[in-house]
Amino acid sequence: MVGQKQPVYVLGVGMTKFIKPRGKVDYPELGFEAGTKAMLDAHINYDDVDQGVACYCYGDSTCGQRVFYQFGMTGIPVYNVNNNCSTGSTGLFMGRNMIAHGAADCVLVIGFEKMFPGSLQTFFQDRANPTGTSSLMMKETRGITKAPGAAQMFGNAGREHMEKYGSKLEDFAEIARVNHAHSKNNPYSQFQDEYTLDQIMQSTMIHEPLTKLQCCPTSDGAAATVLVSQAFLDARPELKSQAILIAGQCLSTDTPNLFNRSAIELIGYTMSEVAAKAALAEAKVSPDEVKVCELHDCFSANEMVTIEALGLAPRGKAHELIRKGGITYGGKVVINPSGGLISKGHPLGATGLAQCAELVWHMRGWANNRSVKGTTVALQHNLGLGGAVVVTVYKRADGTAAQDLSDEQVGKANGLGYNPATQARGFTKAQVESVRSKKARSEWAIQDTEAKVEARF
Repeated sequence: MVGQKQPVYVLGVGMTKFIKPRGKVDYPELGFEAGTKAMLDAHINYDDVDQGVACYCYGDSTCGQRVFYQFGMTGIPVYNVNNNCSTGSTGLFMGRNMIAHGAADCVLVIGFEKMFPGSLQTFFQDRANPTGTSSLMMKETRGITKAPGAAQMFGNAGREHMEKYGSKLEDFAEIARVNHAHSKNNPYSQFQDEYTLDQIMQSTMIHEPLTKLQCCPTSDGAAATVLVSQAFLDARPELKSQAILIAGQCLSTDTPNLFNRSAIELIGYTMSEVAAKAALAEAKVSPDEVKVCELHDCFSANEMVTIEALGLAPRGKAHELIRKGGITYGGKVVINPSGGLISKGHPLGATGLAQCAELVWHMRGWANNRSVKGTTVALQHNLGLGGAVVVTVYKRADGTAAQDLSDEQVGKANGLGYNPATQARGFTKAQVESVRSKKARSEWAIQDTEAKVEARF
């Protein structure tokens, strides 16, 4: 990367509850809710925003403008990003780049997705599938079954891990058990049910080792982040305690290893490893310092191999960490305190920004019902096949460990009267008024979105 980079902070985060895709809530509402919450959290008005990034996979072009115009029509650039399951954090990476290189002082990134029920489908039947070369490799090496394509690809990586390193079906089920257990404490999670190991192992087998409760559900939802420069933050010293530094970050795509006939490589192992090494090096952090991690567990098998790619366990040893209780409270690192994709849900464009929100709440000390004592560093991993992965490292601006704040303290400090990390609530008309543009707003652009959002709470 050329040129001196300026520090970039996450000043505001917000998200909607992740819900089953039943087509009841449309993306302009989802994006409006998340964006409003993020701006309220950052104590900014839309007029402060220099650039906008919209993240989604399913939708026509310029859905981003449809969402952003509701806040104001200030003429700023709005980019629409589609990078498969890593779409949200690709937007985060873009926003950080803009600020780090002096192109903006304040960027609003909003990720949203309105999905179809059931497993992911290909929409374009008349052109080459972007992951077609990966599917050909899977066909040649492991064959094709009737299971959903993604479950086969990630499940095969799990099979290879079992063959090479001796992990067992129970180890994959334990990953899901932990994630489901964690989700009880996340008010935004699509599912908040706890299961025993037996229940997870005995749920419907999708593609061994993956049972149904080890696969993430499709979801509707949105999440948003306000990123700011040092100068922007310096002008608002009263907000410094809530600003979380992006200490390291890397967006990486695949190497030729993708096609070396390994099922683990076919789901992007090397690019995750490359991105993790680069992001951790930039943040001057070793994997052993990480106490909290949001990891892209679209399937339990991906969590298994990614634990190793991130350096949280040696290669071929992730299952040993899991057997020791190493991925939950009391262990080496708490992975997916939010419940992960498996339990929280996976609205593709929103996932990377929801992971960001979760970790920011931890680093601020707001996630008081699921915090990890002594956390100085938080790690985020968001992966999309085809392929792209973003790894991000967060630290507090002063480098100290996060200290828990009570819900009362948070509600007082943020002026909302409640703690968004532990309670999923709506907002008032006056609050919406405070974030919408003062100089260039259009009631026509917002239509009845505000009323619809308010009616849901």
